[in-house]
Amino acid sequence: MPYVFDAYGTLFDFNAALARHRAAAGPDADRFSEIWRQKQLEYTWTLTLAGRHVDFWTLTERALDYTFERLPSVSRALRGDLLNAYLTLDAFADAKRVLRELKGRGERTAILSNGSPAMLASAVQAAGLESDLDAVLSVEAVGMFKPRPEVYALATTRFAVRPHEVVFVSSNRWDVMGAAAAGFRTVWVNRAGLPAEYPDLSPTAVISSLSGLLSLAL
Repeated sequence: MPYVFDAYGTLFDFNAALARHRAAAGPDADRFSEIWRQKQLEYTWTLTLAGRHVDFWTLTERALDYTFERLPSVSRALRGDLLNAYLTLDAFADAKRVLRELKGRGERTAILSNGSPAMLASAVQAAGLESDLDAVLSVEAVGMFKPRPEVYALATTRFAVRPHEVVFVSSNRWDVMGAAAAGFRTVWVNRAGLPAEYPDLSPTAVISSLSGLLSLAL
């Protein structure tokens, strides 16, 4: 059974980029990280709805520039450092162990992400996850972003399985919604204890950390 993971926010902590430069960013560091992430995702949704596509790295840069405009208290001198940090985000502490145990059970594992191939390759290498993944799938193969069904179909095509045979794991509830709409079994990693959404497309299971995945009967 393929276990397919979202990358940013699920395996990799997108807040780590600001965390590495928190002192230099100052008191608005957390708000800065939040806006950067919000705009990054917003751009993927609006462009996809408009039938346009720009790669995720470019959108990450544009979202960062927007955030500097919104919060001028954070020095633009950090731009290069923040972008470099985004290429080597920290993996969550339990990510490698969970992937390795799944592989030890004979399961196949993959990433399915909005990230560009170069971004994902850099993050996977920095976290030392290469041997723990059977595939790293990017939306660039279809030229549109999640939650378009064409994106989730990349996983079923790669593993030659039917949708209900895929376990899709994400910390993003909207991403879980998209995968559920595509027919996947879904696991929501709700680390922050956020309220439930999309009641018509509920997750198969909800866990508070990646480690919880290992005790699920799916």
